[in-house]
Amino acid sequence: MPTLADVAREAGVSKATASRAMMRPDMVAAPTLERVREAAQRLGFQPNRAARALTTGRTGLLGLIVPTLANPFFSPLVLGAQQAAEDTDSHLLLGVSEYDPEREAVLAERLGEQADGLVLVAPVGDDRTLRALARRRPVVLVDRRVGRLPAVVLDTASGTAELVHHLARLGHRDIAYLSGPPGSWADRERRSAGEEAAAAHDGRLHVRGPLPPTYDAGVAAARDLPPAATAVVAYNSYLALGLLHGLGAAGLRVPEDLSLAAADDLTALGATDPPVTALDVPVAEAGALAVSRVLQAGTRPAATTRLATRLQPRGSTTRPGHPD
Repeated sequence: MPTLADVAREAGVSKATASRAMMRPDMVAAPTLERVREAAQRLGFQPNRAARALTTGRTGLLGLIVPTLANPFFSPLVLGAQQAAEDTDSHLLLGVSEYDPEREAVLAERLGEQADGLVLVAPVGDDRTLRALARRRPVVLVDRRVGRLPAVVLDTASGTAELVHHLARLGHRDIAYLSGPPGSWADRERRSAGEEAAAAHDGRLHVRGPLPPTYDAGVAAARDLPPAATAVVAYNSYLALGLLHGLGAAGLRVPEDLSLAAADDLTALGATDPPVTALDVPVAEAGALAVSRVLQAGTRPAATTRLATRLQPRGSTTRPGHPD
């Protein structure tokens, strides 16, 4: 079985440097780190994590808690986080809260006992619980802000405002908004931004919900849209897909009878008929950045990083009563 000394000889570095590369990769220059990792891979060397924990006080494990795996929004985020963890010789422990604050708190305690830090994605716990958790271990929030706790926020609020501005510039003044799950911080941000954007054009945002962010909820919402609305913005792409189907079943045409847009673009919205106007959201980047931030805990001040979204206009939006 290869030893650390074997890896050091293979990489042409001292044993101390090889040890730092394995235990504290942040302390080793990138070219040297790459040589050591390549040497370890060639030799089949696996560092002893228990030894690393005793030496550095770090296990090399990170906790990642997401509210669900059923929503496609979270899959690229998990993949981005996993890649960032692997790039720093860390491993993820994944937990799913199912939008339950009590389950989220239990998972955070269990994972926190083993992990060097936690990334909480769209956490549903209250501010006090999250602050208490952050006092005991490094925590980075994703798509939630709580005071000065480190956070990575996908700026879908500004993106939702841009969707409303886009619709208003086309001539829509009564715009429906299919809101997200109960208690969602991101949904409150999107709704507020959408209302302000509509008001800026002397329009109105008609809110429907809260709704589970699912295809079935979108289908059902087609039967409960405000009669005055000429356009609708859905909280996520699953709701938008369901709504598109529900409107078709009701004999309504998109965009001829109703324009449709979504606040993310994480399903096949570009391949529907018509393709749906949506926001390009850098979800994988958010996962990677959150892992990077939790690994840097204590070395830089807490701050919120906002990642911009990008409007993708498509055929589902046009002037009210005037299909292009």
